[in-house]
Amino acid sequence: MKVGARAFKTGLATVVALYVASGFGFEAGVFAAAIAAVSSIQPSIYRSVQTIVEQVQANIIGAILAIVLVLSVGNEPFIIGFGIVTVIAICMILKMKEDTTFIAIIAVIAIMDTTEMPFLEFAGIRFSSIFIGIVSAFVVNLAFLPPKYETKLFEDINRTTSDILQWIRVTTRHLSDQPALKKEIDRLSADLSKVDQTYHLFSEERTYSRKKGYERARKLVLFRQLIHTSNKSFLVLNTLHRMDDDIENIPRDINKQIIEEVDKTLHTHEKLILMYLGRIRKKEVDPLEKIHEPDIPKLVDQLLKVYEEDDQDRLKLLPLASTLMDYHNELVHLKKLLRSYQNSSHN
Repeated sequence: MKVGARAFKTGLATVVALYVASGFGFEAGVFAAAIAAVSSIQPSIYRSVQTIVEQVQANIIGAILAIVLVLSVGNEPFIIGFGIVTVIAICMILKMKEDTTFIAIIAVIAIMDTTEMPFLEFAGIRFSSIFIGIVSAFVVNLAFLPPKYETKLFEDINRTTSDILQWIRVTTRHLSDQPALKKEIDRLSADLSKVDQTYHLFSEERTYSRKKGYERARKLVLFRQLIHTSNKSFLVLNTLHRMDDDIENIPRDINKQIIEEVDKTLHTHEKLILMYLGRIRKKEVDPLEKIHEPDIPKLVDQLLKVYEEDDQDRLKLLPLASTLMDYHNELVHLKKLLRSYQNSSHN
């Protein structure tokens, strides 16, 4: 198991919050500060800046509600429960995020706790402690260099795509173990979802110069297309898995052609990724020109004619034909974007 930067930031923010709360003499609120710090850590500086105002507002809302409830009706367990439900409803009305809502819940629980201290003094200490936790997390987020989401994003795309393409090669030859492939499909689906999450984090990063902003915008478009293309290759794998028996029973020459054309298409996908990495030697002739070498449109036509004389099974291979065509179109579009990106980078 790999411990990431966010785990270290969470630990450090907790330590800072505990020390600061203790330094102010808020012994009654040190754990509230720690919990607030843990829940306030964000994966990027942009999100931290974006949420700190909401978190402070949530702390104020939770504190005011808790004080009103304790002074008016007390702090019995069912009153605390009512306070939590109420503060969640208020946060939902204000369209606050879940982690922000959690700050308000912490404030309600912390302030409505039983104490022998004067209540308003106790409430002030707990409110201030939670504020210290929020600020500690914010400072730690700013102090640490943000993660290299661009590097992580491409590594995740490259690794997931390579796994998908390997399984497609095995599956087209009807060599895959179906239970094992089913587990891999579930894993790859989860990996693609994580890729989307990393892309969103990368898209939230900010640049402070027009030139870098323009370059980054082009890179975002290219990465988005890389993800689209990987998703299409995953759909091809899923379709091959579901239709394995049907494909195995079609004429041998068509089956052989599926293997040949799909292999060429996979090779094209791999070549495009290598082009982005700069691992293909530059030539006078554009190495991307051969992207049309796989004749997927012709293969699709032949797939649709396999059961042409059988009305009942005439459209049986339509899902495979459709996914292959979509995959081919995404690759063609990726080629155009990559060529444009590389030309602009050289200029």
